[in-house]
Amino acid sequence: MSQPITSTLDQEQQRIAGETLQGTVVDLIDLSLIAKQAHWNVVGSNFRSVHLALDELVTVARDFTDSAAERATAVGVSPDGRAASVAKSSGAIGIGEGWQQDTDIIDAIVGNLAAVIKRLRERIAATEKADPVTQDLFIAIAARLEQLHWMWQAQLATA
Repeated sequence: MSQPITSTLDQEQQRIAGETLQGTVVDLIDLSLIAKQAHWNVVGSNFRSVHLALDELVTVARDFTDSAAERATAVGVSPDGRAASVAKSSGAIGIGEGWQQDTDIIDAIVGNLAAVIKRLRERIAATEKADPVTQDLFIAIAARLEQLHWMWQAQLATA
Protein backbone atom coordinates (compact mmCIF):
# COMPACT_ATOMS: atom_id res chain seq x y z
CA MET A 1 0.00 0.00 0.00
CA SER A 2 1.15 3.52 -0.63
CA GLN A 3 1.78 5.99 2.17
CA PRO A 4 -1.82 7.04 3.04
CA ILE A 5 -0.78 9.27 5.96
CA THR A 6 1.77 11.98 5.32
CA SER A 7 3.87 13.64 7.98
CA THR A 8 4.70 17.23 8.79
CA LEU A 9 8.13 15.97 9.89
CA ASP A 10 11.02 15.68 7.48
CA GLN A 11 12.20 12.18 6.59
CA GLU A 12 14.88 11.96 9.31
CA GLN A 13 12.61 13.38 12.01
CA GLN A 14 9.93 10.91 10.97
CA ARG A 15 12.41 8.01 11.12
CA ILE A 16 13.54 8.94 14.64
CA ALA A 17 10.02 9.55 15.90
CA GLY A 18 8.75 6.38 14.25
CA GLU A 19 11.47 4.13 15.67
CA THR A 20 11.16 5.51 19.18
CA LEU A 21 7.37 5.36 19.12
CA GLN A 22 7.41 1.79 17.83
CA GLY A 23 9.79 0.78 20.62
CA THR A 24 7.49 2.41 23.14
CA VAL A 25 4.43 0.66 21.73
CA VAL A 26 5.99 -2.80 22.08
CA ASP A 27 7.40 -2.08 25.55
CA LEU A 28 4.02 -0.89 26.81
CA ILE A 29 2.10 -3.77 25.25
CA ASP A 30 4.50 -6.17 26.92
CA LEU A 31 4.24 -4.32 30.24
CA SER A 32 0.45 -4.61 30.10
CA LEU A 33 0.67 -8.34 29.34
CA ILE A 34 3.18 -8.90 32.14
CA ALA A 35 0.93 -7.07 34.59
CA LYS A 36 -2.13 -9.05 33.45
CA GLN A 37 -0.23 -12.34 33.81
CA ALA A 38 0.79 -11.30 37.31
CA HIS A 39 -2.80 -10.21 38.06
CA TRP A 40 -4.09 -13.69 37.30
CA ASN A 41 -1.36 -15.54 39.20
CA VAL A 42 -0.58 -13.52 42.33
CA VAL A 43 -1.03 -15.23 45.71
CA GLY A 44 -0.13 -14.24 49.24
CA SER A 45 -1.22 -12.15 52.17
CA ASN A 46 -1.16 -8.95 50.07
CA PHE A 47 -3.12 -10.54 47.23
CA ARG A 48 -5.96 -8.01 47.13
CA SER A 49 -3.86 -4.83 47.11
CA VAL A 50 -1.37 -6.24 44.59
CA HIS A 51 -4.19 -7.59 42.42
CA LEU A 52 -5.86 -4.16 42.31
CA ALA A 53 -2.58 -2.31 41.72
CA LEU A 54 -1.90 -4.60 38.77
CA ASP A 55 -5.25 -3.59 37.25
CA GLU A 56 -4.17 0.04 37.54
CA LEU A 57 -0.87 -0.70 35.82
CA VAL A 58 -2.60 -2.57 32.99
CA THR A 59 -4.93 0.39 32.40
CA VAL A 60 -2.06 2.90 32.42
CA ALA A 61 0.07 0.79 30.06
CA ARG A 62 -2.82 0.23 27.65
CA ASP A 63 -3.79 3.91 27.60
CA PHE A 64 -0.22 4.99 26.91
CA THR A 65 0.16 2.27 24.27
CA ASP A 66 -2.76 3.81 22.43
CA SER A 67 -1.28 7.31 22.79
CA ALA A 68 2.10 6.20 21.40
CA ALA A 69 0.51 4.22 18.55
CA GLU A 70 -1.72 7.13 17.59
CA ARG A 71 1.24 9.53 17.68
CA ALA A 72 3.11 7.17 15.33
CA THR A 73 0.14 7.21 12.99
CA ALA A 74 -0.04 11.01 13.19
CA VAL A 75 3.57 11.27 11.98
CA GLY A 76 2.91 8.82 9.13
CA VAL A 77 4.35 5.66 10.68
CA SER A 78 2.29 2.48 10.90
CA PRO A 79 2.54 1.09 14.46
CA ASP A 80 3.10 -2.65 14.88
CA GLY A 81 1.58 -4.23 17.97
CA ARG A 82 1.52 -7.82 16.74
CA ALA A 83 2.55 -10.49 19.23
CA ALA A 84 5.60 -11.48 17.19
CA SER A 85 6.79 -7.87 17.08
CA VAL A 86 6.31 -7.44 20.81
CA ALA A 87 8.15 -10.70 21.59
CA LYS A 88 11.02 -9.74 19.28
CA SER A 89 11.52 -6.13 20.34
CA SER A 90 10.32 -5.53 23.89
CA GLY A 91 12.80 -4.27 26.46
CA ALA A 92 10.71 -5.47 29.40
CA ILE A 93 12.28 -8.28 31.44
CA GLY A 94 9.19 -10.46 31.73
CA ILE A 95 7.76 -12.57 34.52
CA GLY A 96 7.84 -16.22 35.50
CA GLU A 97 5.02 -18.63 34.79
CA GLY A 98 2.53 -20.08 37.22
CA TRP A 99 1.50 -18.89 40.66
CA GLN A 100 3.70 -16.16 42.04
CA GLN A 101 4.11 -14.94 45.60
CA ASP A 102 2.94 -11.35 46.07
CA THR A 103 6.44 -10.17 47.05
CA ASP A 104 7.92 -11.80 43.95
CA ILE A 105 5.30 -10.09 41.79
CA ILE A 106 6.18 -6.74 43.33
CA ASP A 107 9.88 -7.32 42.61
CA ALA A 108 9.09 -8.34 39.03
CA ILE A 109 6.90 -5.31 38.41
CA VAL A 110 9.53 -2.95 39.85
CA GLY A 111 12.15 -4.49 37.55
CA ASN A 112 9.92 -4.32 34.49
CA LEU A 113 8.96 -0.73 35.17
CA ALA A 114 12.63 0.20 35.58
CA ALA A 115 13.53 -1.46 32.26
CA VAL A 116 10.73 0.30 30.37
CA ILE A 117 11.52 3.65 32.00
CA LYS A 118 15.21 3.32 31.11
CA ARG A 119 14.33 2.90 27.43
CA LEU A 120 11.81 5.76 27.61
CA ARG A 121 14.49 8.08 28.96
CA GLU A 122 16.74 7.13 26.03
CA ARG A 123 13.86 7.96 23.69
CA ILE A 124 13.30 11.28 25.43
CA ALA A 125 16.89 12.20 24.60
CA ALA A 126 16.63 10.86 21.03
CA THR A 127 13.54 12.92 20.19
CA GLU A 128 14.63 16.21 21.78
CA LYS A 129 15.52 17.84 18.46
CA ALA A 130 13.82 15.48 16.03
CA ASP A 131 10.29 15.76 17.41
CA PRO A 132 9.56 17.69 20.62
CA VAL A 133 5.89 16.67 20.43
CA THR A 134 6.82 12.99 20.64
CA GLN A 135 9.36 13.86 23.32
CA ASP A 136 6.59 15.52 25.33
CA LEU A 137 4.51 12.34 25.11
CA PHE A 138 7.48 10.29 26.30
CA ILE A 139 8.04 12.67 29.21
CA ALA A 140 4.39 12.27 30.28
CA ILE A 141 4.60 8.48 30.04
CA ALA A 142 7.89 8.38 31.96
CA ALA A 143 6.51 10.64 34.69
CA ARG A 144 3.51 8.36 35.31
CA LEU A 145 5.55 5.16 35.11
CA GLU A 146 8.13 6.59 37.51
CA GLN A 147 5.32 7.40 39.94
CA LEU A 148 4.09 3.81 39.70
CA HIS A 149 7.67 2.53 40.05
CA TRP A 150 7.94 4.41 43.35
CA MET A 151 4.57 3.12 44.55
CA TRP A 152 5.44 -0.48 43.72
CA GLN A 153 8.79 -0.18 45.50
CA ALA A 154 7.13 1.34 48.57
CA GLN A 155 5.10 -1.85 49.07
CA LEU A 156 8.25 -3.71 50.18
CA ALA A 157 10.36 -0.84 51.51
CA THR A 158 11.45 -0.66 55.12
CA ALA A 159 12.53 2.49 56.91
